[in-house]
Amino acid sequence: MAVKYKDYYELLGVPRTATLEEIKKAYRRLARKYHPDVNPGDPTAEEKFKEINEAYTVLSDPEKRRRYDQLGAHWRDGMDFTPPPGWERVEVDLGDLGDLFGEGFGFSDFFATLFGARPRTRAGTGFTMKGRDVETEIALSLADIHRGGPKTVTVERVEECPECHGTGRQGSRVCPACGGRGRRRREKKLEVDLPLGLRAGSVIRLAGQGEPGARGGPAGDLYLKVRLEPDRLFRPVGEDDLELELPLAPWEAILGARVRVPTIEGAVEMTIPPGTQGGQRLRLRGQGLRRRDGTRGDQYVRLKIVVPPSPTERERELFARLAREAAFDPRREMAGGGR
Repeated sequence: MAVKYKDYYELLGVPRTATLEEIKKAYRRLARKYHPDVNPGDPTAEEKFKEINEAYTVLSDPEKRRRYDQLGAHWRDGMDFTPPPGWERVEVDLGDLGDLFGEGFGFSDFFATLFGARPRTRAGTGFTMKGRDVETEIALSLADIHRGGPKTVTVERVEECPECHGTGRQGSRVCPACGGRGRRRREKKLEVDLPLGLRAGSVIRLAGQGEPGARGGPAGDLYLKVRLEPDRLFRPVGEDDLELELPLAPWEAILGARVRVPTIEGAVEMTIPPGTQGGQRLRLRGQGLRRRDGTRGDQYVRLKIVVPPSPTERERELFARLAREAAFDPRREMAGGGR
C-alpha cells in the first residue's frame, strides 16, 4: 500500500549534505520549540514534535540515514511512496523513544514502511535529550542580599511523573496523573547559597535543577532572577548604597543632637549638626550593602523635620513665645516678589 512520503531533511530544516552536528543542532532547536510541556493542549505542536523526533531518529543514525538516502528518485515532494521490489523490512532499534513516548508515540506509516512495522526498543541506550533550562524569579529582601548565605526558596518546576516514572503509561492505559505527558508541575523547596554582591536583576544558576532530561538525559539548569522586595526603612541607591529618611524634631534640627539611626546591621549613633535643614542628606560611610569582595557601600540619611502632631498646652505656649521673639522670617527672600 502506498503511503505519503516524509522529507526528514525538510522537517529538520537542514540540507541533505548536513553533518551530524548540524542535524543535532537543528533537532534540539525544534524540540525545545515544539515540546508538549511548552505548548500544553496544542495538538499541532505535539504532532510537529513527533515528526521532528521521527526525522531525528533516522538522520542521526548512519545506517538508517544511508537506507533512507537510497530512495533517491522517490524523494519527490507530494508523491506517495511504495517500497521497491526486494526492499527488505528490518527491525529497528529506537533506543529509548518507545519508553519515552509510550506505545502511542505514533511513528508514521512512511517510517513503518521503510524500517518495519514493529520497531524494537531497548532501555538505557539510544535517544536522550537534555532537559530544558528554566528561568524564574525569586523575591529577596535587602537583608538577604546583604548577608548572603543559605536561603530556602520555593520554585515551581516540571518533574518526572512519580506515578508512571516518566513513561506516560500505566500498563495499557494513559497515566491519569499526568495525562500521558510523563511530567507534572510541582512546587519544590530548594536550598540556595546566596553569593555576596547580589542586586536586583542578578541571576543565580543552579546546575541540573531545571526540567528533567528525556530517558536518562541530563537535566537542564535553573536560573533564578533576583527581584528585590520593598523595604520598610531603606531604599537602594545605585549599586551598593542605601538611603533612609530620618525624622527630626524642630529643636533637634535647630540645636543639633546625637540620635540613633537604623542601619541594615543595627542602629548606630550619628551627630546632627546645629541648624540642620529639612531635606539635607548626611552620609554614614561603610554602612551600605556588602559587595562581592566583602567591602560595603555607604548609607545616606535624608533628614525630615516633623512637628508635634498634638502639642500640649505648655508646648503651644512655648511655640507662641518663640514666634513673638524670633527674628527669623523663612519667606524673607520672597518679600516684594510677584509676577
